[in-house]
Amino acid sequence: MDLFVTIVTASVLAMTPFLIAGLGELVCEKSGVLNLGVEGMMLMGSVSGFIVASNTNSLFLGFITSIVAGTLFSLLFAVLTLFLRANQVASGLALSIFGVGLSAFMGLAYTGTPLDGLEELYMPFLSDIPIVGKLFFSYDPIVYLGVLSLFTVSYFLYHTKSGLVLRGVGENHDAARAIGYSVLKVRFFAVLFGGAMAGLAGGYLSMAYTPLWTQNMVAGKGWIVLALVVFATWNPTRLFAGAFLFGLISISQLFLQSNDGWLSFVPIEFFSMLPYIVTIVVLSVISSVKFKQTLQAPKNLGKIFEPK
Repeated sequence: MDLFVTIVTASVLAMTPFLIAGLGELVCEKSGVLNLGVEGMMLMGSVSGFIVASNTNSLFLGFITSIVAGTLFSLLFAVLTLFLRANQVASGLALSIFGVGLSAFMGLAYTGTPLDGLEELYMPFLSDIPIVGKLFFSYDPIVYLGVLSLFTVSYFLYHTKSGLVLRGVGENHDAARAIGYSVLKVRFFAVLFGGAMAGLAGGYLSMAYTPLWTQNMVAGKGWIVLALVVFATWNPTRLFAGAFLFGLISISQLFLQSNDGWLSFVPIEFFSMLPYIVTIVVLSVISSVKFKQTLQAPKNLGKIFEPK
């Protein structure tokens, strides 16, 4: 039971950056914009927040900086794709590559520097309940913020007029414009929200999950987020399940690496590959003709809006 609780709690922590960044990208794609720059935005949020937290000794300011950094990076993407009408795929890839290089340069002097991470929230009585307290009431504030974001995004998309408008823009931007809605305005704020969430997810990695900065510490998680959004068929609830699955895989490979028993003959490098192998399998499955029939992708996803 102790091992089970340890694996589940560790999986929840590993899930958090996937969930937060995934919700941001989901909203962005629901509006019809495909932003492949998640990796770069997460890296910029990670390094920017870490630098500020290291120099001010304030994790709060660090997380605010992460959000601002991710938002500014997404602003660059929004200007290129929405107003200059550049190709979304090419712009997103360029954003990720730019983020990798710029974050490495900015964080050069901070590589390997430790930081006091976030402490767990103690909830009187609830945190002391055997097993249940550890499973549900033993996490840092960002974990709970991620779960709150899940409910908030779900409510916004499916129970508010603004959410309906956003989904309508993603389905048919010409029709949305014809009835008086500003397509560019809706997509602009959706892109900024996606960038803010990606920046927060990156900040979580460097200031809470592993409180130190190392070059390229996001390590492909931004690309996994993109696969998760498609795997979840643009549904927040399924995104949560997928994020937990990938968190569980990420943690399980660490436990398997330390195993001295019947799996000791398997090279450690194989276990490190597991999350990315699963990503490839997921992408292969969702690319099948049968699965495509069940997808609920926004009809105008990735299509450039031409104001008339």
